[in-house]
Amino acid sequence: MWRESFGLLEKSYVSGAPASFLLGKDLHIPLCPVPLCSAVVDVAIQDYVADVASELIYQNKSRTSSEVIFVFPLAPHMTIYSFQALNEDAKVQALLQDETQQLHKATKGQENWEYLQHQSEHSGEVFACFLGSLSPGKEMVVTLRYVQELPRKLGGAAQFLLPATLHPHRKYYTWNCHNNKPYYSLLLTASLQSPRGVVNAEANCALTPLIYTAQDHSAAQVSLAETPPRDDFELLVYYGDPTEVSAVVEKGDPGAPVGSLLGDPLVLVTLSPSIPDAMPGQCQSGEFIFLLDTTFLERAQESLLFLLKSLPLGCYFNIYCYGATSVGIYPQSVEYTQDNLTKAMQRIPSTSSCLGDADLLGTLRTIYNTPQPHGHARQLFIFMTGLPPDKEAIAAEVCHHRNSHRCFSFCFSEDSAALAMTLARETRGEATYVKSDKELAVVVLNCLKRALKPAAEGVSLSWTLPLGLEAEVLGGTPRSIFQGEHIHLYAKIRGEAQDMKVATGVLTLQFSLNGQNVAHTIPFPLCPQGDGRLAGHRLAARCLLGMLLADVVSGSGDEPRQRAVEISLTSGIICPFTSYVGVRTSQWVTWYQGPLALLPPHQSLVACQILQLRGSICSSSCFPKSIFIPPGWLTAVQESWFAIQRLTHDIAALAQNGAHSKAPKPPPPSIYSLEYVDPKFVLSSQIFWPWVSKAIDECQELVALQNVDGSWTLSSSLASALQVDEAEIKGKMPGEVTEPSIWATVLAVTWLQKKNRYYQDLCELLEAKAVTWLCSRAASQLDKCLEAANTLLESSVELVAGKAAENLTDTSMVRSCSILLPE
Repeated sequence: MWRESFGLLEKSYVSGAPASFLLGKDLHIPLCPVPLCSAVVDVAIQDYVADVASELIYQNKSRTSSEVIFVFPLAPHMTIYSFQALNEDAKVQALLQDETQQLHKATKGQENWEYLQHQSEHSGEVFACFLGSLSPGKEMVVTLRYVQELPRKLGGAAQFLLPATLHPHRKYYTWNCHNNKPYYSLLLTASLQSPRGVVNAEANCALTPLIYTAQDHSAAQVSLAETPPRDDFELLVYYGDPTEVSAVVEKGDPGAPVGSLLGDPLVLVTLSPSIPDAMPGQCQSGEFIFLLDTTFLERAQESLLFLLKSLPLGCYFNIYCYGATSVGIYPQSVEYTQDNLTKAMQRIPSTSSCLGDADLLGTLRTIYNTPQPHGHARQLFIFMTGLPPDKEAIAAEVCHHRNSHRCFSFCFSEDSAALAMTLARETRGEATYVKSDKELAVVVLNCLKRALKPAAEGVSLSWTLPLGLEAEVLGGTPRSIFQGEHIHLYAKIRGEAQDMKVATGVLTLQFSLNGQNVAHTIPFPLCPQGDGRLAGHRLAARCLLGMLLADVVSGSGDEPRQRAVEISLTSGIICPFTSYVGVRTSQWVTWYQGPLALLPPHQSLVACQILQLRGSICSSSCFPKSIFIPPGWLTAVQESWFAIQRLTHDIAALAQNGAHSKAPKPPPPSIYSLEYVDPKFVLSSQIFWPWVSKAIDECQELVALQNVDGSWTLSSSLASALQVDEAEIKGKMPGEVTEPSIWATVLAVTWLQKKNRYYQDLCELLEAKAVTWLCSRAASQLDKCLEAANTLLESSVELVAGKAAENLTDTSMVRSCSILLPE
């Protein structure tokens, strides 16, 4: 997905426009960026959380006054806790208030955000605040503070990326072509802290040397040394002794009551277990449950076929068709065998015919009440063709069980997009918006590839603390951690110890990996760390607010709501029971009897809120609406476009400078920049080319004949699917073949690679299973089989030997029409 940098925007009104246009009720009000003059950013990084304080100065360089709004995109792991804007006339401050006060409703008529929705291509949450009028030549100073969780990279490094709002580098007009420097200044300072010691800090531009502010190297500072990069600013912070589990105690707010969330110390825990790839031929674990509504069954039978056939041996599966009642193909998940899959495929049509209105909530409760197979991580694939009426209860139910499973949600309508994203975000899954039935197979199979990553099972944490202390993990601990994941947890310390300054705690992470029990133990000092900015506490508040919301929706009384409002107002973190209201404080002067007197401040309310934008992958002016562009492809196209625009602009400026050395610089054109966003928690989509539909039609019959172990049986049905006479198939079978299924499987794989070389996503997992089966049964016979298969099918599939065995389990196999052999 792509996200616009936004920042301060001005509405470009047209002279003589109607009143509705001037009031912001016309969807085509042009939005132009107000130039950024300077940005001062102070980052405090504590292990794997960050607190960012920024001051942005914008200047209206036009000749007329402009109404301006500030828009800041919110990444999934980011939350704002303070905002204000100041100019010479007024100050606007964003304040949280209990929704029961209904102050936010007083601003609803002031600002219609539909024009922002109409023009933006961003998909996700943004913070938006109307700031009023900005006079020509005047400045607007914006102060923004937020906290965020940081991903853990190789070597245990914490990765911090500067948002494009604070560093709008992709706007080509922000760079001076003469000295290759931006027209705005960026001053960035980072304070780094970890009890394991700060070892090094690296960035994609020059930094000042590390300055240690503690003798044990547990705290350091670093700053931007020169011009910021002409790319996303990335800072990597390396700590001493990187481990698979880390723990840091953050001190509480001394002004907060003892026993409150902000008042007590908090342990920031990061879990990053090392999980190797599955061994070649190894049975894979996992429980895959598919939730289908009746509309989906009517329109995507072929997608379901490819999905079920691509599951790995060793897993468990079940299918639920939800309607007026919840109906499961099996009472609980069963092992993925040929008999179980055949029965499931036979029962699906009769199961769907008796269902009526969607009852996703009941289906989820049925699943959560069924036992989970031991050692198998539970993953749900939820297909929603419409928005269920009880969406709040559904989200609350999933939140209650967030640690026991992961959700991959697929929505087919815009109204169900928000729910799909919520279910994915709460369970560390993915959400996908699908508009075409034919593209569904590719989309789902790509998600399945990510779901097949190995996982640590039975995850648990145990604490050893001094007498009188105990730890409570807010939100609990997930039962499974998948390869490449890093989990942020927040534990509240309760009780009193004799001397916290010298006391030490011990944290033990335990899990099962490939049937083997694994344990990692780490000691950590209980002396609270931090500079008082409470980044961990605020992120813990966001986690706790999500839990309290689920309690309220589940009907747990009024106490959870009151507690949620209290935590939200004290931490500055918004929740569903609080809302932003912009308070504008203006000052003006008046004359009376000669002297100049300053009147008391005057306050009013302005529009300020979190918006959920539904932007598309690409603008309709560039691509047809029926085509979906994959993020990687659009990245290359957009980068090339920006490069061409920058080059054109620079050449023109140089030419103008050569002819008129004192000519004024041209005004910056109005163009939005885009930046890449992690697609895991936002609606993603896939490109749909016409030949995908043809691919499904061509190989559907053959795929239906594949056995769950990856092999094919030599039969008349196989001959029909291959469009070859059965007698000819049997007659061309090499004499070295000891088992007819080997010959049949080589023929099927050869035919698939011949037909599907340009749309491999459909059959990649199917072929991987087949190749694994072949290499385990008949590696020595494949030479003759492939030669005979090429002759029979008039193909030129090549035999590639010497490949590493791990390629057999790699879902990104070489796609040069080859059958892979182990070394």
